Amino acid sequence: MTQQTPDLGPIANAGPAADPGPITDASTFWELLERRVAASPDLPLLIDDTDRVLTCRQFKDQVERVAAGLHDLGVGEGTAVTWELPTRIETLVVSFALSRLGAVQNPIIHIYRHREVGFCIRQTGAEFVIVPGEWNGFDYRAMVEEVTAGLDPQPTILIGYDDLPEGDPATLPSAPTSVPPGQDSPVRWLYYTSGTTSDPKGVKHTDQTLIAAGVGLAKALGAGPDDVGTIAFPYSHIGGPDYIVMMLVAGFPAVLIEKFAPASAMEAFARHGATIIGGSTAFYQMYLAEDQKTEGASLPHLRAMAGGGAPKPPEIYYDVLEKMGVPIAHGYGMTECPMICQGSPTDSDQQLANTEGAPIEGCEVVIVKSDGLVAAPGEEGEVRVSGPMLFKGYTDPALEADAFDSEGRFRTGDLAVCHADGHVTLTGRVKDIIIRKGENISAKEIEDVLYAHPKVENAAVIGLPDRERGERVCAVIETAPGEAPLTFDEMARSCTDAGLMRQKTPEQLEIHDGPLPRNATMKILKYELRDLYKEQPWP
Repeated sequence: MTQQTPDLGPIANAGPAADPGPITDASTFWELLERRVAASPDLPLLIDDTDRVLTCRQFKDQVERVAAGLHDLGVGEGTAVTWELPTRIETLVVSFALSRLGAVQNPIIHIYRHREVGFCIRQTGAEFVIVPGEWNGFDYRAMVEEVTAGLDPQPTILIGYDDLPEGDPATLPSAPTSVPPGQDSPVRWLYYTSGTTSDPKGVKHTDQTLIAAGVGLAKALGAGPDDVGTIAFPYSHIGGPDYIVMMLVAGFPAVLIEKFAPASAMEAFARHGATIIGGSTAFYQMYLAEDQKTEGASLPHLRAMAGGGAPKPPEIYYDVLEKMGVPIAHGYGMTECPMICQGSPTDSDQQLANTEGAPIEGCEVVIVKSDGLVAAPGEEGEVRVSGPMLFKGYTDPALEADAFDSEGRFRTGDLAVCHADGHVTLTGRVKDIIIRKGENISAKEIEDVLYAHPKVENAAVIGLPDRERGERVCAVIETAPGEAPLTFDEMARSCTDAGLMRQKTPEQLEIHDGPLPRNATMKILKYELRDLYKEQPWP
């Protein structure tokens, strides 16, 4: 695909002179793009870290040509397509081309490897798999060939990096039609989350559910045509459609970072006048550290950091506010409900530092105590949610039995309190997952691997507070009788041999002195292990 790079001059604050206002009532991704193009055809939309630029009109033209090329290859309405691609302009072109065709797309974060990728391809029945080929030292095509060997039929593997298939847009079928409010919409997106089970859980979304989340995000952040955003996180994350919807709704561009490194990312943001940066707690930390190398003058247009996906200690908020002079507007969501709460730059410092914000527009959040009663302000309970941004069920319907309560609200498994001002503070989790840099990691999946090692009698995997990661993964091992203690290298090798992605390998290994603590029913008491090891020196 030939990439156009027009001479548009400085991108900073390059909104249109007469912005028509936000577009909040589109019902499909294609309708949202078409309406933004009609309103702001020459608005710079996508910018990469090599300074390539596509305006809204140029992006739509590219998307239509690639959609025609994919259609010529057999992709159409309802075709299942898995894609695992880095954050770059071509990735967004591919995703919108699939939306134009009405395909069912399954984005996979580019750090996932054989076990997760193979499971997703098999469960979705993917007819096409789009990968970057060899990228960043890893051969994605070879991996897909390996995990699909023996499948009948085998999916077609396409390389979607520089040269995308193109065709004549005149040959395209009609675009997906809008669905009137109140009617069921077709499932167009399948995202996978580790959750609390060994196998990933497939989460079904429609264009409408993802658009509702992105509209809520845009309104909470007060996004507008004078903003310049940034996508330094994997676009294949559930946060990807949140962000592009916000951009199209509010009419502003974003800088895409393909291979994240703090220094080069900050340089790109500075060149293009970024006003909003972020991603997660880990990103806040890295940006702050990089900013201090220039004595706090790295991003003169910056007005806020924004993100979510992992706990945010209050001290991080105050560090950024003091040293960079901007607030962190942290949010809360999950694959099943991409946006639940979101801090706003207009919130008070106390609200921004100590809460995850208020529920976004349209999202109903109810805190339910263990006795089933709705909690009063300040009382802890499980977060349960409903609203137009909520997913449409799991690819495995058996997982839905306990996912919703009698009122139809989704049980998040998170514990929280809702304050009198409507803002929500997360306090813990019912589900046994670890949130590392915004990604859910199943403790059980890692424990299953560790239990297979002959040196391990019992294992518990826990999340420990970590300033950089939000949580780090810690394996606590009870040594098998007659065996020498498991070494860190042996543990890491077991995880690699089992096909776990590198990010799931525990960063910390603790050999427990004696049997692991248990309750009367012999369940391992993980809270005791967290209390014991959270104060241990590390690394």
